[in-house]
Parts: sequence; structure tokens; C-alpha cells
Amino acid sequence: MSDVDIGKLKVIELKAELQKRGLDTKGNKAVLVKRLQDAIDSSQPGDESGAVITGGADEGDESQGSATNPGSGDDGYQQDDSSSKQEESSAAPEESADDSQEEFATAQKSGETAGSEEQEPMEEAVKEEPIEEDGPSAMEAVQVKQEPAEDKAAPTPALQVNGEQQQVKEEQLAGGDAGRGDAVQPGKRKRSPSPQRIRPKSPPPAVKVEDFPEDTFDVTLVTLDTYNSDLNLCIEESRYEAESLSQHGFGLMWAGARATYGANKGKICFEAKITKYLDVSHLPSDEPTPNVARVGFSVEESSMQLGEEPLSYGYGGTGKISVDCKFKDYGEPFAEGDVILGMADLDSDPVRLSFAKNGRDLGTAFEVPRETLKGRALFPHVLVKNCAFQCNFGQLAEPWFKPPDSSYTFIACVPLDERIRGTVGPKKKADCEMIMMCGLPGCGKTTWANEYTAKFPERKYNILGTNNIIDKMKVMGLPRKRNYSGRWDVLIEKSTKCVKLLELSSKTPRNYILDQTNVYPSAQRRKMRPFEGFKRRAVVIVPTDEEFIRRCQKREKEEGKDVPDIAVLEMKANFVMPERGSLFDEVIFTELPQEEAEPLVKKYNEEGRAACGPPQSRFRQGGGGFNDQRGGGGFNDRGGFRPPFRGGFDRRRPFPRGPPGGPGFRGGPPPNRGGGFGGPPPYRGGGGG
Repeated sequence: MSDVDIGKLKVIELKAELQKRGLDTKGNKAVLVKRLQDAIDSSQPGDESGAVITGGADEGDESQGSATNPGSGDDGYQQDDSSSKQEESSAAPEESADDSQEEFATAQKSGETAGSEEQEPMEEAVKEEPIEEDGPSAMEAVQVKQEPAEDKAAPTPALQVNGEQQQVKEEQLAGGDAGRGDAVQPGKRKRSPSPQRIRPKSPPPAVKVEDFPEDTFDVTLVTLDTYNSDLNLCIEESRYEAESLSQHGFGLMWAGARATYGANKGKICFEAKITKYLDVSHLPSDEPTPNVARVGFSVEESSMQLGEEPLSYGYGGTGKISVDCKFKDYGEPFAEGDVILGMADLDSDPVRLSFAKNGRDLGTAFEVPRETLKGRALFPHVLVKNCAFQCNFGQLAEPWFKPPDSSYTFIACVPLDERIRGTVGPKKKADCEMIMMCGLPGCGKTTWANEYTAKFPERKYNILGTNNIIDKMKVMGLPRKRNYSGRWDVLIEKSTKCVKLLELSSKTPRNYILDQTNVYPSAQRRKMRPFEGFKRRAVVIVPTDEEFIRRCQKREKEEGKDVPDIAVLEMKANFVMPERGSLFDEVIFTELPQEEAEPLVKKYNEEGRAACGPPQSRFRQGGGGFNDQRGGGGFNDRGGFRPPFRGGFDRRRPFPRGPPGGPGFRGGPPPNRGGGFGGPPPYRGGGGG
């Protein structure tokens, strides 16, 4: 073992090595280093064999977390590469707390993106205060302040939190032990970082990007489509069964999927059985129809919101049919254990869609003019809220109930060349895209994301953002806000947790748009790092002052949203535009060009800093605050304090999404609460079926 190796050891590791040799373990770090070095120098060459260092407790913790729950992370954005974990491990807790604090503060007055931006630290430095090392938390006592908003790619010695700066901190921690050994008494003097001990941080090793596992599933089968489905729907490995996530705010959401194949001619049918109602005891008692499903047909261009868009036809468990958010009575309600048969006569004009419940024909539900479809195929489609279901596309030897009309054919029995395949998703990370929106609240990010998604329907962008989540919470076709009796800010808080779907998305081959403000550089780095290997683009929206004010006023008038001024000012103070480089392959300015946007952002910085004053450490004294994902307790959905857990949905198999349900928490909630993701999912409307 060389001098350099010994100098890099932490205090706890030095003591371990001394204890192996039966030597005294008291003293500060300098004493321990000298004692160990003397022992090594005086020993035989073979004696060092017992002094191999394997990385200490930190590495062990990381490997355990990775093996136990690779899809999870302390902040909902776990990365697979160890270098990324090491770089962020001290900074991320501060960011996470600020994220939740800013989201909640904004949520108290608005339905905009209360969680649309993470409040990121403005300074990052090591606190130097003597702390005793006796307890097991001594190694965790390194606390990090906030990092500069001007942070660029090049690291500086001040940012070496997990490197040599941490070593300096541990020397101070050893001071508590020194008084009991042969060193200086606590409080007598304070150690300063030795220039010889502070070495420049070496660049992180190149990250090896691991691609998605190969999907070997038979593509000729008619199954639930893992690509044309919601992220919060857990599809079982056979791809014929699924259930929605139901935990926390996910219980307010709908989750749906289409079949892999559709048809534009013939008479086709399929069955959907509601196998189980999931536990909803955590939902408000006045939540209308907390367990409900819709069964029907839709064109591929429509969203997963069956019955809430044109050319999307659903029959709901409340005994209503719907298309384009227009509901009317039909048939009768259905519930757990019932089997619904969907039938589509695609040869008739108009096209007739009908349903049967447990083998009993309910009559024609929809008549669709053929010219309306324009030759497009209709796909079997199921949408559920807090339900598990199973589909029979014809793979079963016998149907659950024989179709009332024997002229209908189960779609899996239709010849392959007469079926129409839905869009096939990307297989490799290089084929996937992540677009990060960047701009102040109200500047037009959501509008741009929606228009861009509509412009390229074949790419099937998944928008991750609070606005999109709230939009999916309609009740009988009406916005959720008009049908919510509880506190709106609490609902917003739940919806911001749904954006933690970002954790799932980096493990799932799709195209994404992250619709949040993302003005803090540390947020940009932290959120994009899990998407290493994706095509990563940043879209920066900086309109003129006049246009920005106009848009904010228009939004407030139409939606009644009022983002607190202090939240906007803090974002202005810390606004740093993303740059093309290792993090982003491309940066696009949709409003003012970069050369005009830069001075305006600089003006924002000055305005925000003048109004907000110097940066302050936020809610980091032993955890707590509004930080409900990392370190210490946080405030739960009902406003009370709850103990900490490090939740995360375990999505180890991105293609076969299963098994459904099972919690992926480490120390999370009881397993009978449904779902396995550490926060709520995108909400689907409450009541209507």
C-alpha cells in the first residue's frame, strides 16, 4: 500500500486497517495515517495482503441499492452508472429538498406547474463545523450547501464534495475522537484544509451506456401493446393481463393500452375481463367511482384517454358510452368479475360498434360514418382506474362467453396480412428522444409541447409534466378542477409526484418531452443524466417581456392560475440557459434567438437576485421540510408529517411490464397498497366510465 493510497483512506477505513493489525485506533486522521504508515513500513512485504480496501460503506450502499431496486433512486432519478451516483450523491439531497419546497409553494396558489421546476441550490460548499464522530452517522455528517447557478461543465475544486473536500471534512469529524486519544482536545483548535491534501478532481471515467434488453417477444401475436400504453400501466409478462398503479395520487389516474393489431375491414371482436378491484382506501371518501374501467376501440392517433377524443369510442363501467368527452347512457354498469365483449362491424356503412356483457348483447353503441375513419384501423382499447384486467384477443381455446353473433371473429384469429400493426417502438436508446423544455412559468412550454406532439404523431411523445397530468384527470369529460371538493393545492402536490414517472421513463424505450421550467443548471444535469444514450435536446422558450406578460395574463384569465411572484423571481435569479455539449446534442430557441435571449436572461438574473437577496439554505437541518423523497421525513399528501422512505418503481424489464403491482420500495408502504412506484401517476378522470 502506497503513501498515496493511505492518504486517500477515510477515517473509518484507517481505523479498520489499524484494528486489523491490533493497533491503537484513537487519534485524528494525521495521527492515524502516520501510525498505519509506520506499521506498513515495518511489516514484511506479504503483510499487506490483508489491507486490501474494497471501497467502504459508500460503495456497498450503492451496490445494494442498485441490486435491490435498479429503477429507483433517492430523488426519483436513479442512474445506473456509478460515476454519476458518486458525483451527485452529496448535491442531490439539497436539490431534492428545494425541488419539493418550490413545487409545494407554487402549488399553494396555482394549478400551473407547481412542480414544474425544481428549486436548485445556488451555492455548493462544504460546511466546516466540528461534529463528533462517535455515532454511526459520522460518515453522513458531510453537509452540502447550494451550488452556483452559473455552474458550467468544468469542475472546480469547490465542487469536489465526494472527493478530497469530503476527506477534509472527515478530518474535522475526527476531532471529536481526538480528545480521547493523543491529539488536540475538541474546541482547542480548528483544522484547516491542508493545501497538500486538496488535489484536483480527476475527470470522471467515460460512462458505458447500456442499451435496453433485447425484446424477443413474438411480434405476430395480438397482445396489449407495451409501446401504445400508459407508463403507469403494469403489463404482465404474457402481455394479456395488466393493472394500473394505484398508490397515492396514482389512484386518481386512468391507465390504458391498445392492442398491438387493429383492423379496417371485417367483423372483429375481443373480450376484456375486470379481474380485480385494487385497494383505494387511501383515496378521499367522496371520490366518485374510484374503481372503474372502459372498454372499446380507437384509432392509433388518439391518446390513451378512451372515449375522451374524436375517433375514440368507449363503454364505461358506470353504464355510459363516450366519444370526444360526450357521455350518454347505454346498456348497464359493469364491475369486478364481469366480461365485456367489444364488437366492430367494419364492413357496414356506417361502421357499427356494439358491446355484450357476460354474453348478453347490449345493442349498437356507436354508428361511425366510413368517411370519418378515412380507412384508418380501429384497435381494441382498454382504460382502467384502480383495476386489474385480462384480455382475450382469441388466444384462449374457448372464449369466456360466446359472441351473441357468430359472424364476429376474434382479432387474433384474423389472418396476419389482414391485420394492421400499431406503431412499433424504438428498440435502442439511440433511437429514443428526450426533449427538455426550459423557460419560466407561463412562457408557453406546454403549448409548444402539445403542438409538437400533434405535429409528429408517429413519434408518440410522452409528455411528463404537471399540466399534462392534471389534463388527464377529467371527470365525465370535465376538467378535474371543476369536480374536486378537496384542497386544490394538495391535488397539485400529488400531481407533481406523478412527474416522478421520469424515473420509469429512462428505463422504457420511448420518446419524451419533459414539460417543466428546468431553469436551474443542476436540475438540467440531474434530470438528463439517466437518459445517457438518448438523443437529448433542450428547447428554450424566452419570449419578449411584453409577450411573456401577455401570455401570463391570458393563462390566468382562462385557467385562473396565479404562480406566486416570489417563485418566479427565484427562478429568474437562477435561470441559466442550457448549452450544447455532453448533456445536450442540440439546443433550440423557439422564440427569441440565443443572441437576443442571453441579455434578457441576464436581466432576469439581476432582477431576481435583487428581489430575493442572498441564497439561503432551505429545509436541510436533518431532513424534514417538504422533502418527501430523501433524507428524513417530509409532509405527506394530507399535510401531516410522515417518516422517510426511498421509493421507486422497479422497472427491471422495460418491455414485458410485469409482474403487475408489486411494490418496488425499499422500506416503503405496505405491499397491499397496489402499484410499486414512489409517487402518484398521471391522473385519469374520476367518475365517468
